Amino acid sequence: MQQQLKTIFEGQKAQRQQTGVPSVQERIAYLKKLKYSIQQRESAVFNALALDLRKSEFEAAVTEVYFIYSEIDFAIRHLRHWTRPKRTKSTLSNLFTKNRITYQPKGTCLVIAPWNYPFQLTMGPLISALAAGNTVMIKPSEYSIHTSNIIFEILSAVFDPSLVYCALGDQEISTTLLALPFDHIFFTGSTQVGQIVMQAAAKHLSSVTLELGGKSPVLIDRDTDLQKVAEKVAWGKLLNAGQTCIAPDYLLIQQSQEEQFIQFFQAAVTRFIYKPSGAIDTDSYPKIITPKHLSRLQQLTDDACTRGACIAWKGTGDSKDTFAPTVLQNVPLDSRVMQEEIFGPILPIITYNTLEEAIKFVQDRPKPLALYIFSNSTKTTDHVLKNVSSGGACVNDVILHVSNLHLPFGGVNHSGTGSSHGYFGFKAFSHERSIMYQSKFGLSQLIYPPYTDKGRLLKWLKRLM
Repeated sequence: MQQQLKTIFEGQKAQRQQTGVPSVQERIAYLKKLKYSIQQRESAVFNALALDLRKSEFEAAVTEVYFIYSEIDFAIRHLRHWTRPKRTKSTLSNLFTKNRITYQPKGTCLVIAPWNYPFQLTMGPLISALAAGNTVMIKPSEYSIHTSNIIFEILSAVFDPSLVYCALGDQEISTTLLALPFDHIFFTGSTQVGQIVMQAAAKHLSSVTLELGGKSPVLIDRDTDLQKVAEKVAWGKLLNAGQTCIAPDYLLIQQSQEEQFIQFFQAAVTRFIYKPSGAIDTDSYPKIITPKHLSRLQQLTDDACTRGACIAWKGTGDSKDTFAPTVLQNVPLDSRVMQEEIFGPILPIITYNTLEEAIKFVQDRPKPLALYIFSNSTKTTDHVLKNVSSGGACVNDVILHVSNLHLPFGGVNHSGTGSSHGYFGFKAFSHERSIMYQSKFGLSQLIYPPYTDKGRLLKWLKRLM
């Protein structure tokens, strides 16, 4: 397999050298082929997501498949504008020149996708890479094997391996791919693995886009409608059973509001995913991807309780593939649940007395992928946004900022580097190349040596500066 992957990689390099950069029309044709191949196998994609994560067709459609249709259509609609050279102005040092910024494909790119949104987070970077004119090798997750298999089928049906190749397999395949000198690597996953990817990329000076995660806080101001806030937080926490990189990770709330919030949160969760009988509605609530990940969530809860936290509320329905929504109070800050990204339906609640105290709490921790602020005060919102760094932010809602393809999506420091979606995904897979066209009336000869008689020119330049 190692030699096979190297051969495919070299084939993609050689093919591009022979054929050159694809035209905009060719790239649009690639995107249309991709959409057609997905549409032909749409029901199989829904079935695969149900097998891997027990996603309902509605959740799978909204968060995975239809999301990708929108991204393809968005790229097709805007690609000519994105690829058009951008005019820039001249400065004093280059009068009479024409200056342009053009977008070149980076070359042969690697996409390593995660298991939590296995379809969307594989196809999204692929769309951007094709729009930018690259060749691509893709490694989907071995945990979501059914979705990985249908992705392989979708891509193999319409793309030659010299353009797009999907490599199935375990961690060894990823390690083999990371040893190759890709021009760009796009990785979505944990911060720990992101560090490994960045180290591998550094050996070849490959550029990287890292979409990681972290502990995305929800900061609730005292003047909010707690019932509405609880509903929104519950939806964000339950989406994909909490296995979302921008899920609300923990809550910062005034102590006087804590108990009422828990009551509203419990009511919202019960309404969202429980049947009248009290059983979990498995048509609305996904499963945890593997027993290993399920066991980790239990360990996080046990560790917090051992250190002094208490379970304020826990739903029913724990099983071999389901973890019931859980709310934790009095959580020690050195517990694992406050040190690691949770990636499941556990909600720790931290109380604060003043807004500055809450801001400092977030500032003292690694920068999150998302920041959620609930407040009716513009002054408060602006103050928090100004003083707390995060990859993205959403005011008076959760998660929805990722759905706007006009916005960049990405992290900062521990939560990632670079951006994706729409134009920002196109840029991630493109090199912004500067080009200057000198005119026949250029003045550059004025600065040629010898410099011994340039005193008058230097005084003139100093006045102009």
